[in-house]
Amino acid sequence: MRKIRNPFVSLEGYNCFGCSPDNHFGLQLSFVEDGDELVSEWSPKPFLQGYTNILHGGIQATLMDEIASWAVYVIIKTSGVTSGMNVRYLKPVFMDEHHITLRARVKEMRRNLADIEVKLLNSKGTLCAEAVITYFTFSREKSKQHLYYPDPEEFYEED
Repeated sequence: MRKIRNPFVSLEGYNCFGCSPDNHFGLQLSFVEDGDELVSEWSPKPFLQGYTNILHGGIQATLMDEIASWAVYVIIKTSGVTSGMNVRYLKPVFMDEHHITLRARVKEMRRNLADIEVKLLNSKGTLCAEAVITYFTFSREKSKQHLYYPDPEEFYEED
């Protein structure tokens, strides 16, 4: 496994709800690369529940969308925006889980559309939700010019 570095933290005004380590109201996701997948382990925060002791479904969708965007950054090596999302909620995610695991991989590329497959597993490894999230991807040049996309090597810690 290879730890992914967040190169956006030095940008003025950066406060992403999904991945900024400094957004205290956010999800503060971090990632590792594991073969052809991106992986994140995350612990539910009490203020993000829906029904009593159940992680809000919208937060589950946001978690899956965030790791999918990072799969675009790291695996496809460009940036993009969410074009569509098909989520299946299979089992409740309980708030007392000490961690959940998100796994994302590129399922298919069709010209500039990337289908990212995401799985959300509880601490026992049970599949609780899954999604296919379609991203409209931009050229690397447009990503660098307009969306602050860095050189792909900046996503990795130095060895």
